[in-house]
Amino acid sequence: MPATESHRTVVGNQTDGVPLSTLLAGTIVGVYLLVIAGATAAITDAAAACSSWPACGLPTADSPALAVAWGHRLLAAVVGLAVLGTAAIGIQRLEDRRVRVALAVAVVLFAAQVGLGAVVTVTGGTGIAPIVHLGAAMALFTTLVLALAWHLETEYGDPTDRPDGVPQPPEVTESAGSEEAGATPPGGQTGLLATVRAYVRLTKPRLMWLLCLVASAGMALAAGPALTVGTILATLTGGVLAIGASGTFNHVLERDVDKRMQRTSDRPVVTDRIPIRNAVAFGFALSVLSLAVFATINLLAAALGLAAILFYSVVYTLVLKPNTVQNTVIGGFAGALPALIGWVAVTGTIGVPGLALAGIIFLWTPAHFYNLALAYREDYARGGFPMMPVVRGETETHKHILLYLGATLLAASGLAALANLGVLYGATVAAVGAVFLWAVIRLHRERTTNAAFRAFHASNAFLGALLVAVVIDAMAI
Repeated sequence: MPATESHRTVVGNQTDGVPLSTLLAGTIVGVYLLVIAGATAAITDAAAACSSWPACGLPTADSPALAVAWGHRLLAAVVGLAVLGTAAIGIQRLEDRRVRVALAVAVVLFAAQVGLGAVVTVTGGTGIAPIVHLGAAMALFTTLVLALAWHLETEYGDPTDRPDGVPQPPEVTESAGSEEAGATPPGGQTGLLATVRAYVRLTKPRLMWLLCLVASAGMALAAGPALTVGTILATLTGGVLAIGASGTFNHVLERDVDKRMQRTSDRPVVTDRIPIRNAVAFGFALSVLSLAVFATINLLAAALGLAAILFYSVVYTLVLKPNTVQNTVIGGFAGALPALIGWVAVTGTIGVPGLALAGIIFLWTPAHFYNLALAYREDYARGGFPMMPVVRGETETHKHILLYLGATLLAASGLAALANLGVLYGATVAAVGAVFLWAVIRLHRERTTNAAFRAFHASNAFLGALLVAVVIDAMAI
């Protein structure tokens, strides 16, 4: 993923002070804070505590809801100035009609947002006004994200980066990094310890911590402080076994393609460190153990565990990944299922907050994995996989990362309202979301492998912090 020269059509964007992409990013973060503050105001019933507009009584130590209302209104004033200023600069400087229209729409939406806020205040937050108010704020956020995506595409994108289809994979040859059957594995390790490590590698242990955290957040949302140690241990044990089974089957089913790719050519099945028959038996054993553990919780958890194994092993590995550019998007269902399993482990049913958490994981997956696909673009092309950067190029992939990040942030704000999560959750999501957004903007500007890895790690940090905040806030309720 080499750095390329920017293809710019913007006049005066960089020479008159702060780059417009930075102004847009700051405004987006401000609007997102406003969305979070609005959700917090709704949870604390701030409209009833501050029923006049635009001002009301001053907050005191005995009126936290009043302080929330004042904070929301002051933030709205600051964000309003940012929206108006950014729109004025963008409309004046930019030639891209899409961005100019989006900025004009953002000004209209903010004006409507102010009016709806007044209605919510004087009506005490009753009726559908609060829902419309929140919807307008989300529409404003979406419009600004679109404006930023289009602007970055014009400013830093490469119009010649349009691959023509998926490259045909080369004939399978002995990979430089692979081992002969029975050869000494990397590091000179032999014997039982090396074999154990090879089996552990089949289970893809790097995926386990994050997916276990997803399941933990689902359990915490469902149970709150009443969550028991037994439920936690059984759910996470079943989850680890299911992840291990899915990873093992993935190693087996992709062994021929793995030979073509540098990053996977030394996997245990590829190098015959573990015979295929043994790997298949190991995968089935992990599957049976996983379902048995889930069945001790409830049958719905076991059914979802089976669905997760089958979806990743069969649907994603055999159907989606080698055949469609949308493999990462649709494949996000596999990562989302642990959220539902965590919820179901506690309640025995599928609930809206659990679905909302699963939705966050589903939308986050492309914003996360596309960065890795960029970093290993040539490797995926060698494997013949139609990943987004291989089929549609880096510029289009960069844009989709930003769009899916915006969708993820909106879903995260929706979870705050649905699950009554507190200030810690809102502040955490806004802070780490801003870091993730900045890493994505740098990816657009730098267009390097290092920038792709930076955004990839930022995506991991974002989701990890969000999930920890969910657990803490839910357990504190």
